[in-house]
Amino acid sequence: MNNKTKIYFLENSYNYNALDLDTEKIAGSEKTLINITNELAKDNKFIIKVFNNTTKPQNINNVYWQNLNQINLSDKPDYVIAMSDSNLLKKLNCNKNYLWSHSIQSFEKFLRKKQLIPFIKYKPLMILEGDYHFKNRSFLTSFFGKKILKIATDYDFIKTDINIDFIPPPNAIFTTKSDRNLNFLIDAWFEIRKKNPDSNLYINPPHQLTKTQIENGIILRNKDKKDFLIKELINSKLFISPGHKTEVFCLAAEEAKELCVPIVTMGIGCLYERVEHEKTGFIAKTQKEFVNYSSLILNDNKVYKTLRQNLYNIRNSRNYSHVKKDLINILTNND
Repeated sequence: MNNKTKIYFLENSYNYNALDLDTEKIAGSEKTLINITNELAKDNKFIIKVFNNTTKPQNINNVYWQNLNQINLSDKPDYVIAMSDSNLLKKLNCNKNYLWSHSIQSFEKFLRKKQLIPFIKYKPLMILEGDYHFKNRSFLTSFFGKKILKIATDYDFIKTDINIDFIPPPNAIFTTKSDRNLNFLIDAWFEIRKKNPDSNLYINPPHQLTKTQIENGIILRNKDKKDFLIKELINSKLFISPGHKTEVFCLAAEEAKELCVPIVTMGIGCLYERVEHEKTGFIAKTQKEFVNYSSLILNDNKVYKTLRQNLYNIRNSRNYSHVKKDLINILTNND
């Protein structure tokens, strides 16, 4: 008789599995699913399955990755966690249902995505990724309760060796999505560049660079595998992002933080949660402050080294072993 606890995850984005973790095709929510399932599967007390759109069903790191069409209704999991979409809960019979959200999602959009009826029927507790997320997820779309589960970076960022005495060139980097207030950032960058004429700003595609932007040191990154991203971050003096109201965690900022790259932000959305003002970076109240704080880090090695040391001191303060423990507490305390 098998007494292992069965935790099944349902996800419906695109074709991937855990073997894609280090590739450029994986975004933040997919990284999260891979990391938490890998971590749970280290514990022999659990049977972990992921049903998504993979075309190569297989056992990876003791996690069973299967296509959504392979669900067997006679299989009775102890807990079902649907990623982002309550419609997925129709696919399995379970009394303990959870909806892991990666967005604020207005009630209007919730209705438009036809999530209301399955939400009411299956009564999932909502899993949210931070304080901003918790405050802004509406009561109507989290009626059956909501809990915060703060995520973490891949272990590769945490385990990367950091030379605390290294001072990188005066490069700034923006590795989040290009629709997250990039226009504001570029406008501010023109002012930053005046104070730091040798600096470059690396941004994510898609974006069509203008001649003026190129002349002002804005460079379009080549989104490549994770090890290339890590090298780029290590060789950057500043992670710069205004933030955006749709961001509920900003894994990109957390990755920079783990590699001891100071952050300057306007604190929009969840970005204020990624920075401790004047200790690991700066949270600006105005565009002028945003420009001045960025210039300070790029120009002043004493300020940079203090922020970097503070970041170094808190490395690995949260990883997926912590996320796993917190998730299990959420599941078991809701029994």
